[in-house]
Amino acid sequence: MNMATNTPLTDEQSTEAAIQRAGKTAPRVTLMDIEAVVTSEFYFTASDGVFGASNYRPISDRSGVALGLLTFCVLVLRNGFTVTGESACASPENFDAQIGCDIARKNAREKVWALEGYLLKQRLHVVE
Repeated sequence: MNMATNTPLTDEQSTEAAIQRAGKTAPRVTLMDIEAVVTSEFYFTASDGVFGASNYRPISDRSGVALGLLTFCVLVLRNGFTVTGESACASPENFDAQIGCDIARKNAREKVWALEGYLLKQRLHVVE
């Protein structure tokens, strides 16, 4: 719990706090590093994508409902590379656009963590 704001810490914040408590100071990728490489983000459902690509919005049939429950997040990184994350909702009654966006962004950020971790390891390897 973040006592200053009375909000729960994210897994990433909890991990960073544990690393700091343990006194670990070697180079690592941080949440700030991840946020710094994201220059823009876009959200849409598969239904939005079909409509944008074909000007057809299937809303009444089964596939139309399903497409509306699949949310995408596209993160554009500082170097122009794009990373995607997805979130699929099984029950239309449970669909919440904001929750779908949050989950899709979290999934996209996981990919950025892996990419940034690779880049850090490569930089450390070159120094060795």
